[in-house]
Order: sequence, then C-alpha cells, then structure tokens
Amino acid sequence: MNTDLSIFHLVKEASFVVQFVMLILLTASMSSWTFIFTKRKELNRAVEITDEFEEQFWSGVVLADLYRKLAAKDFEPEGIEKIFLAGYKEFSRMRQAGNVEPGVQVESAQRVMRIELSRELERLDEHLAFLATVGSISPYIGLFGTVWGIMNSFMSLGNVKQATLAQVAPGIAEALIATAIGLFAAIPAVISYNRFSTRLDRLTGRYELFVEEFVVLLQRQAHQK
Repeated sequence: MNTDLSIFHLVKEASFVVQFVMLILLTASMSSWTFIFTKRKELNRAVEITDEFEEQFWSGVVLADLYRKLAAKDFEPEGIEKIFLAGYKEFSRMRQAGNVEPGVQVESAQRVMRIELSRELERLDEHLAFLATVGSISPYIGLFGTVWGIMNSFMSLGNVKQATLAQVAPGIAEALIATAIGLFAAIPAVISYNRFSTRLDRLTGRYELFVEEFVVLLQRQAHQK
C-alpha cells in the first residue's frame, strides 16, 4: 500500500473531478492575484494624480492657465484631471456661444463632469466584482471537491472486508487539499476586495467634493462680466 502523503503525490493521485476542482481554484487564484496587483497600481496612481492636481488647483492658479497646461500634456490626462478638463471645456464653450444664461453654463459643465466622473469610477471599479465572486464561491467549490473526494474514498471501501484508517487516509487527505486551495483563493480576494472598495469610496468622495467645489468657482466666474 502506498503511504506517500506528500501534497504533490496526493494531487497527482486524486480523482479527475477533484483535480478539475483544484485546477479551477488555482486558475481563479492566479487571476485574482493578477487583478489585485493591477488594481492596486491603478488606485495608487489615481490617488497620486488627485493629490498633485488638487495641490495645483488650490494654489491660486488661473483656471484657464491650468486648463491649457493639462491639455498640452504629452500623455493622456487621468482621473480628476479628465473631470476638470471636461468641465472647463464645456463651460468655456457655453460662454463663447453667447446669449447663454450663467446658470445654464454652470449646469452644462456640471453635467459633463458628472458623466466623466461616472466613466472614471466605472474604470476603477473594473474587476472588483471578479474579486468578490472569487472570494464568495471559492470555498464552496473547494468544499464540493472535498465532499466528492471523501465520497469516493468511502465508496472504495465497499469491496473491502476490513477497513482501516490507512486505506481512507490518502483519499480524505487529497479531498481536504481542495478545501485548502479554495480558502487560499478566497481569503486574499476578500481582503483585497474590501480594501479596494474602501479606497474607491474615499476616492469617489474626493472626486464628488471637487466637482461641487469647482461648480462654485464656475458660478462665480459665470457672473463676472
């Protein structure tokens, strides 16, 4: 009787169903880690851009000068920069059109900024649902593999006159590996999802606060002759 209980041997000798479950969980785990590192980089970049932009915005710079500076950048503006550019561009267009009420100018700019804000949040929210899915279903997939493996182990004892622990131990051990892999996939996904959601909520609050503050400045400018 083979008593090799190493993880590699147990995985190799597991039934097809259990091996398939393990493959699904490992694929989900690797995919979630890829998304985790990518999303962490995106959020760090968004916070960095927001900090730099707000420092410039509240430094007393002329809005038109800031608009020209950002529009002339060699690379694509991101995050809060795109919200500002969209709003100020629309505001300037409405003012140049002539015979447009100040309130209409500001409302049009605010509407455009809200649209751009929604697009930015949608981009940052990408793949978070995947992390939530991995975190919620991976333990159940692993449990399915465990149940299937244990069931096969006990079914194999049907033709044995005297069952011993040594006969069922390998099958139970290989089945439990599926649960372990399921937890390995789920725990980082859940932690990352909660952390990224919190950071995204804070960033959303900063974006929305900026839009409201910018609207106040545009209202003042709209009533200036």
